[in-house]
Amino acid sequence: MARVISICNQKGGVGKTTTSINLSAYLSLLGKKVLLIDFDPQANASSGLGFLPKLKEKSVYHGILGHEEAENLIKNTALFNHHLIPANQHLAGALVELVNLPEREFFLRKFINRLRHQYDYVFIDLPPSLSLLTLNGLIASDEVLIPVQSEYYSLEGLSQLLEIINLINKNLNQELNVAGAVLTMYDKREKLSREVAKNVRQYFNHKVFETEIPRCVALAEAPSFGKPIALYNPKSIGALAYQKLAQELINQEENNN
Repeated sequence: MARVISICNQKGGVGKTTTSINLSAYLSLLGKKVLLIDFDPQANASSGLGFLPKLKEKSVYHGILGHEEAENLIKNTALFNHHLIPANQHLAGALVELVNLPEREFFLRKFINRLRHQYDYVFIDLPPSLSLLTLNGLIASDEVLIPVQSEYYSLEGLSQLLEIINLINKNLNQELNVAGAVLTMYDKREKLSREVAKNVRQYFNHKVFETEIPRCVALAEAPSFGKPIALYNPKSIGALAYQKLAQELINQEENNN
């Protein structure tokens, strides 16, 4: 049964989609069967893996509303056992269509439950906002992995997200856990990066991954070629960091067993 992890931070530009693509890619290279669900109407995870969003094509939107079977939406990426369910702009319409439906927060969870037995990991790339889509993603998940950009404003977003997780668990009777926070866009030469990392490790009440994702030009370039960093530039510092993060996530699971 898959470990379902949403990649979430309501603050944009923190490396959320970059983490979704590259962490999931390296887990597949380490022998895991992985599904990435793009649940952001901007569809950046889809285009970052070479699947340009087209309105005429079926997407996760059609899956959650029951217009298409989950198995028919799964795309093979360039890596073995690394699959994608893409998004497109239709997903923005789901915000309107779901709002008056019963159990509107549980549509993605019901969709994932139909296929999670096929995978070791299911990742959900969530939009950078707090919306009904984000709520669906969090409720569908077992855990949340939080990318934290190495700047002070990210610390504020971190505390707000933890409050949201607590509210979900309390009011919707969920058991959503925090897999951990991962520092992104980290530059050890900069005093600010070092101070933010120190503060997150000191005051964050959950796990902070040892791996820090550095600023890396190759990470920024890879999506324009529709490739994860493992294929675009596997020797770059960004690639090595995500490989290390993937192994750390596996080790976390093994240590809990």
